[in-house]
Amino acid sequence: MNALKITPGRTSLGQLRLLWAGGHIPGLPDDAWRAIDDSAAAITRILQSGRTVYGVNTGFGLLAQSRIDGDHLADLQNNLVLSHCCGVGEPLDGAVVRLAMGLKIIGLARGLSGVRPLLIKRLLALLNAEAMPVIPAQGSVGASGDLAPLAHLTAASMLGVGEIMLKDGTRLPAEDALKILGLSPIELGPKEGLAMINGTQISTALGLDALFRAERVFDTALVAGAMSVDALKGSDVPFDPRIHEGRGQPGQIRVAARMRALLEKSDIRASHADCDKVQDPYSLRCQPQVMGACLDMLEFCARILETEANAVTDNPLIFADSDEALSGGNFHAEPVALASDALANILCEIASISERRLAILVDPKMSGLPAFLVNNSGLNSGFMIAQVTAAALVAENRMLAHPASVDSIPTSANQEDHVSMATHGARRTIALAKNAASVIAIELLAAAQGLDFHAPLKPSLPLQAAHAAVRAQIPAYDKDRYFAPDIDKIRAMVESGGLVPADQAIANRST
Repeated sequence: MNALKITPGRTSLGQLRLLWAGGHIPGLPDDAWRAIDDSAAAITRILQSGRTVYGVNTGFGLLAQSRIDGDHLADLQNNLVLSHCCGVGEPLDGAVVRLAMGLKIIGLARGLSGVRPLLIKRLLALLNAEAMPVIPAQGSVGASGDLAPLAHLTAASMLGVGEIMLKDGTRLPAEDALKILGLSPIELGPKEGLAMINGTQISTALGLDALFRAERVFDTALVAGAMSVDALKGSDVPFDPRIHEGRGQPGQIRVAARMRALLEKSDIRASHADCDKVQDPYSLRCQPQVMGACLDMLEFCARILETEANAVTDNPLIFADSDEALSGGNFHAEPVALASDALANILCEIASISERRLAILVDPKMSGLPAFLVNNSGLNSGFMIAQVTAAALVAENRMLAHPASVDSIPTSANQEDHVSMATHGARRTIALAKNAASVIAIELLAAAQGLDFHAPLKPSLPLQAAHAAVRAQIPAYDKDRYFAPDIDKIRAMVESGGLVPADQAIANRST
């Protein structure tokens, strides 16, 4: 398990990828602990001064005008957390919860939230023990923070209420799980419940999960697209660097270079160098334009999510140098919402253009290959319904890609009258990524089958390696067989990024 060196405010996407993949955070730098101590001390001084501060000695939301006396400040925070545990639906995936916990640690460690070191140490203890609070996936509108899901995280980790999933997969009442880990429930101090449940950590964790999935789908889709070009005896002229330099779009230039590298020195390409075909369909020749635009937007989304991962997003913020508590709206997850909508569109396009290449591969009039990529077609249906499955997934992705960010709905008696919808926007993007991975898997199987029909001619060395990786999992189709497990195996390869060597991936360079 990888150990992450966390620098609050400057944690990189590379570090976050390690956390997503199962890494742990052994600790924080000394200056972070000093900032945390200073912020907690400022809360004590503010209370001693008798000032009224939102969320410290007042009610919440529309109830902010209610002053709470000192004897009930602990009850105020506990009640806040428990009343906000209103999540529904299936639990969030463990990788998302691990990311969310890490992001909450990073945010609190900035020293602007007024919490004691005790809370951060508890999160570190659970994260490093791989003990994940069970968090229902639904119930946040992505403003005032991810209130309901973060409340479930807080109740389980701090109060011992709810459930925790231990490393071995055992799901236990939180209090029992804490005992097994040698931990006891924590009584929350002033501002601490609010600091824990305010924030964009759930929506950002979901967005990062979708981003990391999308990067793998993107890089594998380039391999699938190149295999289809060769299987269809397409031209490599559209990838000439002079064409793309003439436009100047950076992603387009990089994708064209990747396509050239994937297709270089193909025997199949050499066999039809003098053919009289003028132009290939768009799904073949416009891959740099389409996938390049996707790459540019992926990197935009990565920048937004990396910034948000390092952000302080609770309210109010505590400035220890002046003992000020400033109320604002950093909990509003609009950046995450817009990035998630962009990711949804990217994944739609990647799957859509892949399915169009697949449709050409199975069509003998377009491909010059056996109908549906199988001999004795008629007796055998080959890839006929695999293409239908891909079309169904593309259609589903179009429906899922409706922008979440435009669907604001007022909450909390109109105090919170414009919300981001980032949380479900990011969560549905994960579903889009899974669908896209299946579409790319089907194209890989079909393109590999297409290459088989050109033997003994060989594709380029990179495509020979990709073809061999597919064939190591799935034999060629000489007749119909039970198809679904084949798609599942290659989809898992797409999702793992296993078909693209790390030094050849271009979607996750910005670490």
